[in-house]
Amino acid sequence: MKVATRINSFLPKFNQELEKVFSEFNRIGLSHVDLNYPEHVSQYSGTDMKDLLKKHQLKANGVALRFRNDFINGELGNSNLAISKEAVQLCKEAIDYCREINGEVVTIWLGFDGFDYSFQIDYVKVWNQIKECLIEIADYGSDIKLSIEYKPFQPRAYAFLDSLGITMTMMNEIDRENVGITLDYCHMLMKHENPAYGAAILGSRQKLFGVHLNDGYGLNDDGLMIGTSSLVKTFEFLYYTKLHNYEYAIYFDTFPIIEDPVAECEANLKMIKKIDSRIDQIGMKKIGEIIAQNKGTKVSELIVEILG
Repeated sequence: MKVATRINSFLPKFNQELEKVFSEFNRIGLSHVDLNYPEHVSQYSGTDMKDLLKKHQLKANGVALRFRNDFINGELGNSNLAISKEAVQLCKEAIDYCREINGEVVTIWLGFDGFDYSFQIDYVKVWNQIKECLIEIADYGSDIKLSIEYKPFQPRAYAFLDSLGITMTMMNEIDRENVGITLDYCHMLMKHENPAYGAAILGSRQKLFGVHLNDGYGLNDDGLMIGTSSLVKTFEFLYYTKLHNYEYAIYFDTFPIIEDPVAECEANLKMIKKIDSRIDQIGMKKIGEIIAQNKGTKVSELIVEILG
């Protein structure tokens, strides 16, 4: 299993030094790294980053775009076309960097493309603008997986790409082999989606390019430790990632504030390994047979077996 975690959770504990963070990642048993672009890489060329990863026996899963400053009124869909072009260029630079460090996936979360008021944006215009930008980016990096991460709201009152259905519609209109979707477990709970549903639909189409795993209560992007709030849903979600042979890193997108980030990451590792082990012990075939029966009582029996 490929696993990575949130670098920004570790940086404050390790004096904001990326090399110390990587050393700790290696010590606790992580295999991969997802880098925020450009914030984590500004002081490292692609060659330098490759050397740093190799030194600490880590591999690059990919890079995730982080839009700041000028982009707070929209990234690709910004009404100022000059800013939209800047966002496209930043994505292309991220693709170049991802390629240099032998990463596989560039994740794009358009946190500022959205709206706060009725009558604030022309929905069709913004839809078409974002679509054309993503086509340009996908064609530029046709050898790299481009993964769209959605979120229903925050920081905008309404995100433009806010749900599985809307994002799949955008993906289908883009119609490029290298474009898929990243599922963030907490984001799905916020939208009142069942995470396993998305994993099954995207996984069966080989369009699940990213998994951000965490937990929460559905009203906010809580970023709690894995399996601490919705354990059964987490089991089902991971069952479908296994069923459809998800091949990229599972990224622990959790936000330790009171907890020590190292201890929290170690708890996430223990939890995901335990869930993975229980799925194997029960058996993929048996779980599939229970699903096929379509009976709530059989689900209850399965949950009792999960609990051991």
